Amino acid sequence: RLKSLQDRLILTLYLKATPMKQRIAYFAVVVKDYDEAIQFYTKKLHFQLLEDTPLDPVKRWVRVAPPGSEECGILLAKAKNERELAAVGNQSGGRVFLFLYTDDLDRDYQNLVNHEIEIVRPISEHDYGRVLVFADLYGNLWDLIEPTKK
Repeated sequence: RLKSLQDRLILTLYLKATPMKQRIAYFAVVVKDYDEAIQFYTKKLHFQLLEDTPLDPVKRWVRVAPPGSEECGILLAKAKNERELAAVGNQSGGRVFLFLYTDDLDRDYQNLVNHEIEIVRPISEHDYGRVLVFADLYGNLWDLIEPTKK
C-alpha cells in the first residue's frame, strides 16, 4: 500500500516512463467440434495447426494460425453449453468478425472456390485494397484483404 503522496507520485512517473509491452497472442473462436474446425482451417484455409493439447477427457487447447502468423492465432474453443452453442457462427452479431490479409487475393479466391467455401461478397476494389467476404464453416464472416501496395 502506498502511504504517501510522494510514493504515489514516484509510481505514477515510473508507469508513464515505462510503456507496457503487450500483444494479442490469440483469440477464441467458438466451434461445435474440434476436429471439424481443425480440418476446415488446416485443409481448406491452409492454416497451420500450432497446438492440440488435451486438457481433460473433453477439453482441448487447440490453436491454428495462417502460415507465418505464429504471433497471433486462433484458439478453437468447443462450445460446452446452449449459450455457447448459440454463439457458434455468430460471435459478431452478423458483422464481419475476422480480417485476413493476403499477398494474392486471386489465388486465395480460387482456393475458396475450389473448397466450396461460401463467398458472401465478391471481390471489390477500395482505396485500401481489394477485398472479398467469405463465411467459415460455421458462418462467421471474414474479410480477405489484399492491401494496396504502397
